[in-house]
Amino acid sequence: MPVLRAQVNPSSDSNYSSAANAFYGSVTVQPVTDEELKLSLDDAVRRGLDTNLGLKQAEYSEKNLRGQYNQAVQQFLPTISLVGDAGYHMYNLEALGFGPSLVAKVLPILPPGTDISGFSFITRAEVTEGQFKYEQTLFSGPVIAGFKAAGAGMRAAYFAKMSARGEVVQQVASAYLRAIAAASAVENARALEESDRVSYNNAHEAHVGGTAANLDELRARVQYQTEQQARIQAENGLQKDLILLKREIGVDPGQKIVLTDRAPYSELAAQTPEEVRAIAYKNRQDYQNLTNQALELKAAHQAYRAQRLPTLSFKGFYGVTEVASIGSHGNFAATGELKFPIFREASLRGDIDAAHAQWDSAEAQLSDLRVKIDQQVRSALLDVAADKKLVDVAQSNVELATRALSDETDRVNAGVDDTLPLVDAQASLSTAQNNFVESLYRYNLSKLALARAAGILEQQYRDYLGR
Repeated sequence: MPVLRAQVNPSSDSNYSSAANAFYGSVTVQPVTDEELKLSLDDAVRRGLDTNLGLKQAEYSEKNLRGQYNQAVQQFLPTISLVGDAGYHMYNLEALGFGPSLVAKVLPILPPGTDISGFSFITRAEVTEGQFKYEQTLFSGPVIAGFKAAGAGMRAAYFAKMSARGEVVQQVASAYLRAIAAASAVENARALEESDRVSYNNAHEAHVGGTAANLDELRARVQYQTEQQARIQAENGLQKDLILLKREIGVDPGQKIVLTDRAPYSELAAQTPEEVRAIAYKNRQDYQNLTNQALELKAAHQAYRAQRLPTLSFKGFYGVTEVASIGSHGNFAATGELKFPIFREASLRGDIDAAHAQWDSAEAQLSDLRVKIDQQVRSALLDVAADKKLVDVAQSNVELATRALSDETDRVNAGVDDTLPLVDAQASLSTAQNNFVESLYRYNLSKLALARAAGILEQQYRDYLGR
């Protein structure tokens, strides 16, 4: 009789850490409760989108770029300020140039008999003033190009955030499906352990009855304990997968959860690489992100070139100043400024060349990404097709194992066989079912990868998984 082994999900042994990948962490943790948390796949995805650390970092980056965009917008808007102050001022007229020598010079023009012996060169005054200031740039090539660059940067940050949302959906959905597969592995390990327990008990009874050697009992016991080890490893792997899932969706690792969804299954409509690639070029957020990065660098290059252009600006103010009892009088200024760069050629050429190199680099990366998208789409389609065939084979094995179990049940009921072959048939069916769940897990991961390659994972993951 062939020896059946429990299948343990190898991914459970991986060391996932938010230090290596922010998408394996979350920013909030739900407090632990005594009640079990029932969690569907949709619930897990929603919680991941609300709390995932990697997505939050992308959202903070977008806010930062939006702030820079608003700063660029301000360059085109007028700057208006109102200033008012009042104070008691003391002036040293001699320090300001109105000293005794100047008084001696102006004394002859004063009326005869004017006495200046008591004149003090230290004077005091109460001054109150208010000013209304206005400033605006009317034309500036660098400002215009900088505004375009800020807009492209903000759009790039938006698509980076949307790409992060797709990453969260893929990570959370994969973790959920991995936990389902691990739970199936636990059930299979328990069935195999039970089969070997019955076999060991039969060997022990046969040895006690003198119909079997001690060696047969020892072999049966070793096999039984081996399956116990496999079952323990499978249960440990399931708990680690559940902890990872909870870590990604902001649930405390100590919270008990129950996965309410089983392994989903649906066939995917046939698609050609050209069809999926066209969808990807339109919807891939990383492609749109890099496209806008290239536009941003192009605008920065234009900004440096525009430094050779003149800058036109307008400044003005109106103010009122009152000094003690002298009274007040309005004063204003209106100034138009046209500034021409005369000679900064070395600096300008250096800035232009550096910006052009960055722009060329982004364009090269964009060209490479087009080819990479084509490669990812074709590889994902191949994986989907291959995993679908594996699902079909696994499903056929389940049907055969079910028929074998039915036949063995009839033989036991007829008294032809004892319970050991029946337990073996049950274990074979459990293994076939576990292999089917494992194949479904891989098939669903392939479909998720295809949806991610097409850039429509967040919008259509339910359709791809058959929910």
